Amino acid sequence: MERTTTEEPLPAWAFPPPGGFTADELDRIPDLPPHTELIDGSLVFVRPQNCFHSLAISFLAKGLRASVPGSLRVCSQMTITINKSNRPEPDISVLRAEAVSAEADETGYDAADVVLAVEVESPESQARDRERKPQLYAEAGIPHFWLVEHGEGRRPVVHVYELDPVTGSYVPTGIHHDRLKLTVPFDIDIDIDIDLTEIDRM
Repeated sequence: MERTTTEEPLPAWAFPPPGGFTADELDRIPDLPPHTELIDGSLVFVRPQNCFHSLAISFLAKGLRASVPGSLRVCSQMTITINKSNRPEPDISVLRAEAVSAEADETGYDAADVVLAVEVESPESQARDRERKPQLYAEAGIPHFWLVEHGEGRRPVVHVYELDPVTGSYVPTGIHHDRLKLTVPFDIDIDIDIDLTEIDRM
């Protein structure tokens, strides 16, 4: 007697439409893995975070929340719509407070409301974090961008960029190893000379 096998049907996202998916469709595609991004019409699936990546997001988001003025809010891992074909998910976003509804039930925000995008590098996303995503953020007019690298001793290294309004590109304004002290987009003073695996003991 022959055995019959029933193959599971492929999910809807396995069949991209001509021209790729759109930003609006991202909320309607069933069974997408968590934290799926849309880059140039293609779905980008995120691997599980490593420990440094997760700790860096929590640590910097906490520092930013302690610093932001009342007119701004800090969100972690929410997508931002840049155009029809691009809806990336920064690890941290600082956005205008009015963009967050009373219910706070948004699944993403418009790039026009974002004043700072932060990406924490991980091995699998390094090329996107250093190249394509900053390009997209700059094209959308997001005025500030940080790239966070894994430094020595599990310490973060923060590369700070500001949008040049003439060229429409980011220009580096500093590399911070010990203390992240800035006056834009608001006053920030975060001690980053710390082994991130020790933050739970602070």
